[in-house]
Amino acid sequence: QVQLVESGGGLVQTGGSLRLSCAASGSIFTITNMRWYRQAPGRQREWVAYINNGGKTDYADSVKGRFTISRDNDKNTLYLQMNGLKPEDTAVYYCHAGARELGLTYWGQGTQVTVSS
Repeated sequence: QVQLVESGGGLVQTGGSLRLSCAASGSIFTITNMRWYRQAPGRQREWVAYINNGGKTDYADSVKGRFTISRDNDKNTLYLQMNGLKPEDTAVYYCHAGARELGLTYWGQGTQVTVSS
């Protein structure tokens, strides 16, 4: 099992920045990739960013050039640096971990990000 705990959300003005963190614990050695998702009120959860154990990253078009995903393996922590925030970035942000070889996935509880106009 893997436990994920997000932090770093909050209220920020348009154009501001936030850094989300996701602390992982448990059977971390089984994780092969991690992602950030978000869910805005009344909308489906959508994928935001991806990073695998080799350091490959990928981003949704809506955040490309503004958000950066990274991980600190020594701290077992995933990050999402969000710059140039827009009101449409307002959502609950969720950390996700995949253990591909085991066919398992894990979710954090989410952290609220609100961008005021």
